[in-house]
Amino acid sequence: MIPDWIYALVGFLIMLGMLGGIGINKPRGMSVKMWCVGYLAVALGFDALVVVGLLGQYSWLTNLLVGLSAGAATGLAIHVMHHINEEDANPTFMS
Repeated sequence: MIPDWIYALVGFLIMLGMLGGIGINKPRGMSVKMWCVGYLAVALGFDALVVVGLLGQYSWLTNLLVGLSAGAATGLAIHVMHHINEEDANPTFMS
């Protein structure tokens, strides 16, 4: 039997790899519009897996979804950190 954490680790690597593949901070070889569509496709695919996992009560899929969630959260954190670094380099002041 495969340990639960292996499924979570695989899910994490899949999601972070997918987000890294399309570009976490800027599009890789595509327009901004296609980049946004790519992010939407990843989100909708993730949503579909959640429905299947909840309805089917698959423990391995639940563990994979935990990893996918962690990968998505890490990708978002990297994206936000990029914006924080940009703001630090070019501070703007609100009046």
